[in-house]
Amino acid sequence: MARGFRSCAVSVSIFLRCLVYLPFVFELAATRFARSAMTFIWLVVTRIFDEVNCFTFTEWSLEPFVPPINPSHLIVAYNDEPGRPIPQAEVVYTPLPKMDVGRRLLIASSALASLGDAMFGYGQGVIAALQVQPPFIKRFFGKTVTMDQIQAGDTGVDPYVQAITVACLNITALIAAFGAAYICDILGRRMSVRIGALIYLVAAFIQIFAPTLAVLIVGRSIQGLGVGILSMTVPILQCEIAPGHARGLFISIEYICLNTGYALSTWVGYGFFFTLPSEISWEGPYIIQAVLALILFLWTFVLPETPRFLIKNGFTNEGLRVLADLHSNGDIEDPGVQATFAEIVATVKYETSMGEASWGQLFKQYTRRTVMGITCQVFAQFNGINAILYFLPENLSRGGFTTQRALLYSGVSALVYCAGTIPTMFWIDKWGRRVFLITGSFAMAAFLGVLGGLQFYVDSLQPGSALVMRGADGIFVAVCLYLFFYGATWGPGPWLLGAEIFPLRARAKGMALSTTSNWLCNFIIAFITPPLFSAIKGGYYFLLLGFCVVSGVFVWAVYPETAHKTLEELGSVFGDQTSVDVDEKTIASQLEVPKEADTRSEISGTSGSSSVVKEASIV
Repeated sequence: MARGFRSCAVSVSIFLRCLVYLPFVFELAATRFARSAMTFIWLVVTRIFDEVNCFTFTEWSLEPFVPPINPSHLIVAYNDEPGRPIPQAEVVYTPLPKMDVGRRLLIASSALASLGDAMFGYGQGVIAALQVQPPFIKRFFGKTVTMDQIQAGDTGVDPYVQAITVACLNITALIAAFGAAYICDILGRRMSVRIGALIYLVAAFIQIFAPTLAVLIVGRSIQGLGVGILSMTVPILQCEIAPGHARGLFISIEYICLNTGYALSTWVGYGFFFTLPSEISWEGPYIIQAVLALILFLWTFVLPETPRFLIKNGFTNEGLRVLADLHSNGDIEDPGVQATFAEIVATVKYETSMGEASWGQLFKQYTRRTVMGITCQVFAQFNGINAILYFLPENLSRGGFTTQRALLYSGVSALVYCAGTIPTMFWIDKWGRRVFLITGSFAMAAFLGVLGGLQFYVDSLQPGSALVMRGADGIFVAVCLYLFFYGATWGPGPWLLGAEIFPLRARAKGMALSTTSNWLCNFIIAFITPPLFSAIKGGYYFLLLGFCVVSGVFVWAVYPETAHKTLEELGSVFGDQTSVDVDEKTIASQLEVPKEADTRSEISGTSGSSSVVKEASIV
């Protein structure tokens, strides 16, 4: 009774307070759309968050929101001489409204990164649902087909043309991920996300209005540029703002959002299936894709740059302020903030004295890290995830399901995929990366074996028999179990490792190389799966099984554990001078944490350590 009354009171309180937001609508309508809209959304979300999450009836100030002039985003900073500070004349700022500090700013920044991953997942999954819709097939492949033909796999579409339609996104994403290293290092993490979202938005509109298959492929190729930038930049942004003890948690949340984006694409495809035979059945999913891109693009205008990027580029005081805003409610005197700040500055000083890392140094100086960054993404693809996801509705239809049921089951399997990431949130930082990856490899191998056997069994039966439906149900269960273990292990694992193992001076290039490997293998899988699956059927799953076993053995033999350390301390795992044989107290005493804001601080100088005051370090 008391609980019900309290819930009712909270609901009434939220409703009454929502009435207060009406003046904001009129006030914000008079200002620039992008900043005003996102400011208003921020105010609404954070205030409702206070009520629902804290269940308190606090008094809120109704004073008009006035964002302070707080330049915290580097727009242009070009430095062609490694180790030379960037002159003030080469830097242009934009003011950033300081919406809030502490937990909510950290959550909002993480949400920005996670939305980028949701778009990444949505872009990968949306094409799978459209390939079993007759209006889409007629519009772009020139084939008039029935549901029975789709179920029988007799659409008349050339499998190589189908493969190109799917894989064109991957090849341009590969190119963009490689080039995004320069955007990320020069313009910053936040600007990289903004550029990726804008490209994604343009591509969505091209696909909505595409009159032919050629234009659709152009649209998907442009979309791949946006996806490639987001897939490379978002994990770096997430790692650089996350607390060191919860880095795995933040990346897991990011991957949940990636899976949520994929799940959304499957359920959107299923929902628009009921609009057949209207053209909106395939246009609708692309419209939602455009809306997601627009939200992400606007969101980048109200969030800060990462503190590590700011400090690396010489904006030491601004980096300190952002660090304090993220982790101590703006208190720069907080011991954890000061220790982490000193740790970052020491590492930046050392790395600045060495100059920017070249591509060649990734293979010479950071060989083990580069091998880890590349192989984890290669195994993540050849372990079979996209071979299953890209063509899941079509393969379920061939296995005996109706098209409607295949789309429905694809949506259910996507939810299982998301659920698999939930245990990772709580345990990957506790148990470590190696345990998860090795366990996942052998669990997925087992279910791929079951999947291959069931596929051979179904193919040997007469179409339409009761045994075919039982076999199809078994295929669906095996797919769900495979997706659960992939989502818990090899889903978030490679993105976490790629973003955390490289030092700051090589992080963007290292992550670009890792992400490029992902998209190259992604392209190969998307291109070879249709003809190869048509040729060997269930044998394809046994081929993927072999890769799973190899990946488990390789991780056991080569990968070190990277959990329980800050990004700066990870150098000790790989034997870097920045983290080995340096007196921590001496370094800490030599670093003076600034108390007042300046315009700029020079950070090039003597080498230092990345390990200071571990007990107080937060990032």
